Amino acid sequence: MLIVTAKVPRRKLAFGAAIAALACCCALALNLTNYAFREASAPAGPDPTGVKSNEDRVAYLRSFGWEVSEEPLATQELLIPEEMDESYDEYLALQSEQGFDLTKYAGKRVKRYTYEVTNYPSGEDGVQANLLIYKNTVIGGEVLSPQLDGFLHGLAMP
Repeated sequence: MLIVTAKVPRRKLAFGAAIAALACCCALALNLTNYAFREASAPAGPDPTGVKSNEDRVAYLRSFGWEVSEEPLATQELLIPEEMDESYDEYLALQSEQGFDLTKYAGKRVKRYTYEVTNYPSGEDGVQANLLIYKNTVIGGEVLSPQLDGFLHGLAMP
């Protein structure tokens, strides 16, 4: 067994304890600020990662309250444009409101899965839900009516 002793004046010991306490308080404050920022900025919703199968996609949509067809109406591979002009502004804003950032996927190939929504609150038929998937992660989505006077909104139930 090794015992080490040191003679430290009380003044230096008190100063060291005060510095350690201040460092702990700063670390705690930074951690709480970071936690509060994440809570305020992260939209409430299901985890978009690990969406690998059709069952996972259907479960993801159901977590928003949507009842959808068991199989997708369509599956398409899309290329997110490298540069997005102002025609994309509204769509990017819609995705951003949901916590998705499509600009991170510029130039990437993604899959869009389209499902028929069977429980839209207005009772309208033909409503569809789209999910954009990149490497088993939902990176965007929307609910829409393909009718001429249709609508487009985020995945949250209106």
